[in-house]
Parts: sequence; structure tokens; C-alpha cells
Amino acid sequence: MKRLRIEISAVGEFPWRGAVIANHLGYMDIVAFAALHPCVFVAKAEMESWPVLGWMTTMVGTVYVARGHGGSAAKARYGMQSAMAEGLPVVFFPEGTTTDGSTLLKFHAGLLAQAMASGFPVTAAHVHYSLGAGNAKGASVENDVCYWGDAKLVPHIFRFLGLREVKVEVRFAEKSIQFSDAALHRKLAALEARAAVLELAEQGESAGVCG
Repeated sequence: MKRLRIEISAVGEFPWRGAVIANHLGYMDIVAFAALHPCVFVAKAEMESWPVLGWMTTMVGTVYVARGHGGSAAKARYGMQSAMAEGLPVVFFPEGTTTDGSTLLKFHAGLLAQAMASGFPVTAAHVHYSLGAGNAKGASVENDVCYWGDAKLVPHIFRFLGLREVKVEVRFAEKSIQFSDAALHRKLAALEARAAVLELAEQGESAGVCG
């Protein structure tokens, strides 16, 4: 982050235990969270083979999950519980994919259910990027910072490296999510978790950061 001159700030405190869930805008999300606090990630198995980023995520102890494969849920729970037991918060992105930041997709319940079953708290977070004035005309957070859709990884990385004055804010909820009794149902838990992240986004908008 320092070498790339990326300015990172946190609003609230990174929880020292349990799971952290957030919106997902691209590969820099992982770098941002890791720069703020030692943590472990849960990510899709394909990421392990990505150039550079695969090495980075592996070195920070990422738990890779192959969706749709037998035993993936059990592997995810074991990996999360092992990290949490060692005092490391676990970060994952319930949207399951990345966006340009204009919307927050439906949350998938699988990993969230595994985190809740572990008995540790789940805390919401929200990631927001912005660019300074020193960038080329046409440069944007949506296309040059966020990595989503059918964008090609290597060309995107080179575009990102050409940016100036990149700022990232990670906003953390003051308390862990207090799931309702009904949230024992996985889908309802996903709705409540998404609402918690949306609330943080709205706080950022009120503060003049997001949007």
C-alpha cells in the first residue's frame, strides 16, 4: 500500500475476533483489510491460481473454497474455526462476486451460516474507494479500481498501477450483528447481514464519503 501510495483509513475498529463480512469491489479489498489488521480470508478456489494475487492470498493463509464440491462447507468451517481459535479474525465477502460499487448484491448464506455455527461474532464492514484529481481523463473507480464483470485481470492490474491518489476507506460497525431469532434460518440471516453492510454504506454517504 505504501509503495503504491494508496491512502487507507478505517472508521471504527477492526474487530479482534470472529468474522468480518463486507461488500466486494475487487482484489484490492483483500490488500486493504490485510493492511489494517492481521486476518485470514475465505475466497473462491479460482483465486489461488491468479497471477501475483494468488500468491499473496495464499501467503496470508486464505481458506479456499470450491463451490459446489462435496465437503467445501466443512472445509470452510474448519478453516474459519482454526483461524478464529488462534485469535485471527476471518474476512469474507457474502456477495460471492465483485461489483462496481453501484449496488450491493444478494448475500449468499453458505459461508455466513458456517461462521454463525462457529459461535463467534459476525461484524459488518463496508469498503469505499475514491480517486484524487491527478489522474488521466476517463479514469474511474468503477472501471480502474473495481475489478468486476468480464474485465481481464492483467490489463486491469496495469491500469490500476497507473492510477494516482487512490484512497480506500473501510468502515466497521460498532458492534457485531445481533441476528434475530428468525435469522437461524440461513436466508433470513443473509438478509440481516446485508442490511448491516448497507447501513454502513448509508453512514458513509451521510458523511460525504460514499456515492
